[in-house]
Amino acid sequence: MIVKMSKYAFMVYHKDYQTFLLRLRELGVVHIRETQPAIEDETLQAIMAERKRIASLVRLLTSVNKNAPAPVSLAPARQITEEEGAALLQTIEELQERKARLLQTSVSEEKDLEYLELWGDFTYDNIYALQKAGYEINFFTCPTAKYEPVWGEQYNAFLVNCFQSVSYFVTVTKTGTPIEIDAERAKMPKQDAKQLAVTHRQTLEAIKQTEAELQKHAADDLQTLNYLDCLLQDKFNMKNAYVQTNHLAEDKLMLLEGWVPTENAEAMEEALDKEGYYFSPLPIESDDNVPIKLRNNAFARLYEPITKMFSLPNYGEIDPTPLFAPFFMLFFGLCFGDGGYGLLVILVCTYLKRKMSADVRPYLSLFQYLGLAAVLVGLCTGSVFGIALASVPALEKVKDYFVSSDNLMSFSIIIGLVQIIFGKAVAAYKTKMQKGTKYSIAPFAWVFAITALALAFGLPFLNVQLPQIVTTVCFGIAGLGILVAFFYNSPGKNIFLNFGTGLWNTYNMASGLLGDTLSYIRLFAIGLTGSILGGVFNTLAISMTDGMNIVLRIIVAGLILLAGHSINIGLCTISSLVHPLRLIFVEYYKNSEFEGGGKPYTPFKKAA
Repeated sequence: MIVKMSKYAFMVYHKDYQTFLLRLRELGVVHIRETQPAIEDETLQAIMAERKRIASLVRLLTSVNKNAPAPVSLAPARQITEEEGAALLQTIEELQERKARLLQTSVSEEKDLEYLELWGDFTYDNIYALQKAGYEINFFTCPTAKYEPVWGEQYNAFLVNCFQSVSYFVTVTKTGTPIEIDAERAKMPKQDAKQLAVTHRQTLEAIKQTEAELQKHAADDLQTLNYLDCLLQDKFNMKNAYVQTNHLAEDKLMLLEGWVPTENAEAMEEALDKEGYYFSPLPIESDDNVPIKLRNNAFARLYEPITKMFSLPNYGEIDPTPLFAPFFMLFFGLCFGDGGYGLLVILVCTYLKRKMSADVRPYLSLFQYLGLAAVLVGLCTGSVFGIALASVPALEKVKDYFVSSDNLMSFSIIIGLVQIIFGKAVAAYKTKMQKGTKYSIAPFAWVFAITALALAFGLPFLNVQLPQIVTTVCFGIAGLGILVAFFYNSPGKNIFLNFGTGLWNTYNMASGLLGDTLSYIRLFAIGLTGSILGGVFNTLAISMTDGMNIVLRIIVAGLILLAGHSINIGLCTISSLVHPLRLIFVEYYKNSEFEGGGKPYTPFKKAA
């Protein structure tokens, strides 16, 4: 559900404003109304840029700690100033840049060493000695097919190496002798192989030393960087409060507006009233962008990240989270389609919940519920680790109780139709909330008409025979609903205009309803594909190891099963997340007329 908000205005004398903001931050319940974008203020931009630097370095040091050879014990945060923090950031960034330069140098040196190997063992000292004696040494390369032996007579050319159809040779000539040959002068490193090897070892040692310094900072200063980030966040929030403040009476009065959860409003009023601050409740206007705070039960709360992934609802809507949560869980189970895979998901998530941080545990709990849905669906369809339970001789007596593929396809369509009708009912209720009862009559009429027709025509297809009187009642409800939808879809307008609008709505309703319902067949198709693919890997493990001795057969079959089912679980997981998300965000959101656009409730309070 969406928590109810109250709007307030605060008016404070300018000399008391700093103290007031500190008190407001201490209360930690007021979401300050934005009157101008924070991005337009240079000071706020600078703070945001500084926080980006910190976030980048925090990621770096976290990665360093994860890759450390032994578990790292983090030092507690030091209470540093902004100036000390800036110096710390610069030190770590310089280490990061130095390591990057050294790594680049190391790669270049390794390439040069590999290149020098092609030229054999030589030193530049001997070359310099020959230069002093009046001789010039030149290095050349050319395709082996173009190398001319006559160059040896003309320019004292010595072939050093042939590698991958390239000839490497040197010429020894008197200083100043022109050399005219069809070859390319080689770009030689500034050091010979022995000198370069020494330099390379020094570079590697410098890299190790830099990494050691980074590891020390990662252990000693990671918590300090988090503290510095909180310090800057508090500074940003305080400065932003000033930016969003209106200055009145020649800057003598400061006017600030904000939102408070209604449940916290009374406590806030009492606290501010005791200290003599002026505040006044304001009416919520239609164009107000009220911040959104969601509150749901333990089950629905797990699905809130899915809601936020698309968009938060606006204040005039209904929180979609508890409405789509059971459907999403069921859709995941239908797409996953295998009870064994679902059980594996539950076990893995149960194990990881004891290892992971508190921030990750809600996601693991969500996957436990999704895995439970997969287990239930897999048991109903008779698929466990790709094994069709209906074909197991020991289960011969109960094979008729497993859901067949035909029934599963019908169920997918039915559950899709149920969610679409439910979405239209939600849309009708939202219309009632936003515009009034009379505007919701036609939408509710469509809901009753579609439901009645679905029962009258759909149940006989499922071999459920309705008594004639029930069928007649369904047609009566459908007819009455269509009449209302045709002639009362726009209250207060001409009846003929309503009729034309009703015809257009009928066309859109019929075409949209058919297309949307057929989209849910994907639940059946994806689940069936996963079950079949699991069975294929089982068959491969048996057929490909036929004829092997028992030990080798167990090993090879185990490897095939492990690789095959791992691939299948990965594919099933991706499909089982993507396609239910599509059905929720496209089909359900469209039929429930979800608007979105809400911004999260972020109270003005001290950073943790």
